[in-house]
Amino acid sequence: MPSKVLAWPSGGKRAHSRQENNPLTVRPKILVVEDFEKFRQFVVSTLQDKTECVVSESSDGLEAVQRAEEQKPDLVLLDIGLPSLNGMEVARRLRRLTIPPKIVFVSEESSSEIVRQALNLGAVGYVHKLRAQTDLLPAIEVALERRRFVSSGLLIGEGTNTQARHEILFCSDTAAVLKAFADFVGNALKSGNPVLVGAIKSCENSFYQELKARGVEIDAAIQRGTYAFLDVDAPPDLTKTHDAVRRLSEAASRAGKEHPRVAVWGGRAGRMWTEGKKDEAIRLEQLANELVKHHDVDMLCPYPWRWEDHSAFKKVCAEHSVVSYR
Repeated sequence: MPSKVLAWPSGGKRAHSRQENNPLTVRPKILVVEDFEKFRQFVVSTLQDKTECVVSESSDGLEAVQRAEEQKPDLVLLDIGLPSLNGMEVARRLRRLTIPPKIVFVSEESSSEIVRQALNLGAVGYVHKLRAQTDLLPAIEVALERRRFVSSGLLIGEGTNTQARHEILFCSDTAAVLKAFADFVGNALKSGNPVLVGAIKSCENSFYQELKARGVEIDAAIQRGTYAFLDVDAPPDLTKTHDAVRRLSEAASRAGKEHPRVAVWGGRAGRMWTEGKKDEAIRLEQLANELVKHHDVDMLCPYPWRWEDHSAFKKVCAEHSVVSYR
């Protein structure tokens, strides 16, 4: 994450509402709500060192609501376990303010139920504390762009989602890609959901071996027709992709899965991005949104961790419902 980048340019929607005709860049105001002093100090110092945000802090839930009403922060970083009021109740009260701030939960809780409850309260992000060092700044930036961020592995691929998701996952290296693949595909197959993998042909065997090593019954899934591999170096054919998703869903239903959701590993756009074809990648993600819209699909799109083009980064994130990092 580049330092000192978290600010709105003048003329943006929020800038206009707060400082009309002010030619200067607006510095976002962030309220950090955390009762564990050492972790709160870590968050505050990180923001002060690496962003241009105006930072305030609170260690108490009721006090946090009062400060938010007075200070009108743009974003609240909110723990769940707090004195006076827990984070969930704080979020409910913040939503009732005249100018409700965006909310990103930062918590050690990792269960899907808790994460979904937090997001259903209107939060735009959820960062697991164990991943705060890598996820905190990206989560804030994505939240300020009015997009959703969830630390990787907390929701997608667990077979419990009720809404289709189109997630972009920025990976630091090849090992992170392989682990993300095994987590996502392995969880889907173990829950009885079908899988469509889009990747370069040379990855097919390493993906297969990784799933075998984890005890995933990949051979049985192939025989049932609930696992399919698409070579992303071949020309894209959206009609074939839609047909493949439909066939996978039907195969899972025949195998006894009620209301199957197809897990799609969308490696083609990330491949284009790596090759410098960023406009083509963004266009492909827009088409992928049509797939997600018309089928019961959870899609995970791996991308390399690169920040050299901040404008393109924001555009590609805007085509996804969730942004995460590994």
